[in-house]
Amino acid sequence: MSSQWNEGTRLVADIGGTNSRLALYDASRDEYRALRTYINRDHARFEDVIANWLDQLNEPPPLAACFAIAAPLEGDRVHMINMDWSFSRSELTSRFNFTTSGWINDFEGNAYALPHLRENDRQLLYPGRPGTSRRLAVVGPGTGLGGATVELIRGGYHATACEPGHMSLSPNTAEELELFRLLLARHDNIFTELLVSGPGLQRLYQSLAELRDTAPEALSPADISQRALSGEDPLCRDALVHFCNLLGSTCGDFVLATGSYGGLFLAGGILPRLVGFLENSQFLARFQHKGAMTEHLQGVPIYLITTAQPGLIGAAHAPLG
Repeated sequence: MSSQWNEGTRLVADIGGTNSRLALYDASRDEYRALRTYINRDHARFEDVIANWLDQLNEPPPLAACFAIAAPLEGDRVHMINMDWSFSRSELTSRFNFTTSGWINDFEGNAYALPHLRENDRQLLYPGRPGTSRRLAVVGPGTGLGGATVELIRGGYHATACEPGHMSLSPNTAEELELFRLLLARHDNIFTELLVSGPGLQRLYQSLAELRDTAPEALSPADISQRALSGEDPLCRDALVHFCNLLGSTCGDFVLATGSYGGLFLAGGILPRLVGFLENSQFLARFQHKGAMTEHLQGVPIYLITTAQPGLIGAAHAPLG
């Protein structure tokens, strides 16, 4: 590692519950270099990951850094939810000699990326009728269901982290009503990520099996998706149909609640494998059909984020504190 410092670059990091991705962003070239992915469980502390990345950097280290983290960011100390990392933001900034640093939620990272996605970073699912609204929304199912918005305010983009995964969910069909009745016997609230997430897909599969008096197999979300896409298992297919339909309802509610009529972006690792299935489901109809607001939602463009690193793009363009 060079002893000199580079004022024109920024360390960008996307810190998830399983993996951490770090890279050097060069704004003058709009270029990402030295991208490395770390398996979190292989490192006792997050500081060790940063130190390792800096030790392997073959150019002057940056003075600026921005971290997109899948954890609550309240106060100076960060406690990761799905692992035992805990660290002080101020101490980490001081230790690695960053003169400026930024700390954002992982979905804020996705949101800050939206205005900077290139054509090959996204796939248009529905063109809509783009109007004057500049507020964009991003929603992504994974272990839970995350979301955020971003809009241009006084010449700069401002992202807001949201919690669509904890919004209440309501049934729209007779079978969904039966599913909800079954689940309400075990849960005091049917919130969105109970069903619209990886574990939610499993819950849909198991609940449908119970309703139909069929013994479910011990299948992972990936197994259920694969069987649904291949057409080999009607129960898996129906579970995935419900998943896509409920995702559509959720996204429509989220856009209405946040006024994000400029565009909806779908994120996460689950949906890119399901594009054809999603387009043939009732996702779009459920997204748009919201009574008096249907016409508004028919004008909202819908995209799928296809780049593997939206968190790094967001961390590269987020404002620093």
